[in-house]
Amino acid sequence: MRNFVLGIVVTVLILLIGSLGLALLGFLPTPANTAPSEMERHIAMSALDNSVDRHAPRVNSPVPPTDENLIAGLKIYTMNCALCHGDINGQTSALEKSFYPPPPNLILHPLDDEEWHIFYVIRTGVRYSGMPAWDKTLSESDMWKLTAFLTRVEKLPPAVQEYWKKSTGVNPPAGGQEAHDHK
Repeated sequence: MRNFVLGIVVTVLILLIGSLGLALLGFLPTPANTAPSEMERHIAMSALDNSVDRHAPRVNSPVPPTDENLIAGLKIYTMNCALCHGDINGQTSALEKSFYPPPPNLILHPLDDEEWHIFYVIRTGVRYSGMPAWDKTLSESDMWKLTAFLTRVEKLPPAVQEYWKKSTGVNPPAGGQEAHDHK
């Protein structure tokens, strides 16, 4: 039994050292303009979700989701996020295929994560993805307004939907659609 366990440990170590060696010798692809394999995408998204779950404080928003705050969140999204994550008129991002991994379109495929999870990603960014940390650019209040907007994209109050429609000439996503998560 002891030799069996030792064999497993040695095998795992060889696999880890071999993987590290392949990476350090430049055998892993680095282009940002090619699609990742399904396995790579699954591993990366699982690592991201597990890291956020481990490190993000489970805090409640100090900013109430009023019409005024949701409209402010929509404006913040338009000014800071739409270039990468898709415009509020439903158009995909011009940069979508230029990033690796590609950024999710948060209007066409809203996130279904908890507010604390989304706020943490906005505040701290995502290493090696192109997603910047916004804590030096946006106030905490503005990050929470953006979070409120992103978590309610498909169920915005009528006044916010009307503002959206007047701003773009396009109706916001209909409530009741299935939210798509980035996983």
